[in-house]
Amino acid sequence: MENQRLELLARIAGLYYEDGLTQSQIAEQTGYSRSAISRLLAEAREQGVVEIRVHHPLERRQDLEQALLERLPLKTVRVLKRGLLNHAQMLRRLGALAAPLVDELIGDHATVGISWGTGLAELVNALRARPLTGIHVVQIIGLIGTSELPEIDNPELTQRLARTLGGRYSILPAPLLVDSETTREALRHDYRVQRVLSQARHMDVALLGIGAVEPQYSTLVRAGYLSLEQAAELARAGAVGDVSAIYFDRFGHIVDIPLTRRIITIDPAALAAIPNKVGIAGGQAKPLPILGAVRAGLVNVLITDDVAAGGVLREVESEGRPV
Repeated sequence: MENQRLELLARIAGLYYEDGLTQSQIAEQTGYSRSAISRLLAEAREQGVVEIRVHHPLERRQDLEQALLERLPLKTVRVLKRGLLNHAQMLRRLGALAAPLVDELIGDHATVGISWGTGLAELVNALRARPLTGIHVVQIIGLIGTSELPEIDNPELTQRLARTLGGRYSILPAPLLVDSETTREALRHDYRVQRVLSQARHMDVALLGIGAVEPQYSTLVRAGYLSLEQAAELARAGAVGDVSAIYFDRFGHIVDIPLTRRIITIDPAALAAIPNKVGIAGGQAKPLPILGAVRAGLVNVLITDDVAAGGVLREVESEGRPV
């Protein structure tokens, strides 16, 4: 769209949303008809000149937060009171709940790692734009490159987060899953891949989705990146979930099978060494993935809902062990 048209849309939208003028007043001031002003305002929203956010009150379950802090090695927990929200609404609220916390964690000269997922996309949407100094956003998981879910793909999220924070970004120039261990090792020795993975080792904050293995809940399966047979292979090996395609069992042991040795992502030990690892996940499919991720040391700041939080606590209590 031509800049002149965008400037017109921005001018009309500013008069309406920022200055509080009515459509009739804008029509009188600009010489357009009232119906033309209405069409221009609609066009401004369609073209992304105007973004409208509704800030719902975010109720928390502080009793569940405290219980999780007492039973698991977590630094910070936020538990959303879900109520009657559907899954998409719940993820949107989780992003809004996480945003102020992430704002506090990210300061000037920070290196921020990001993986991928719907919850992370909602977090990036919810973050307020604030230009910081010396921010570097690093993609820490190989390229998924899906056309099925482009809005949550990792290069897109990396670039959007960098724009929001006013920083630069680095894309990991390798696919997530390759055809052999030999190919994986060759790619990991490529200087461009090495450079990004080296940058990832110096992260101050990592923003992470927590994935499930069950095909009906796995975003990687939905995206067509993992087959049903591969998901079943992971489940047979004991995997209950993943963080940045690092798979683990319910006790936090990393799953090491031929399939996982073909995945290009940040090293588990490097991720575990990051000071602040923010995991976002909620819903009935996520108790075991959350439990395994925390026990593996891949998540120490958790944003979830009361459905998943209650499930995590029941799993811990059923084992008769504190952690």
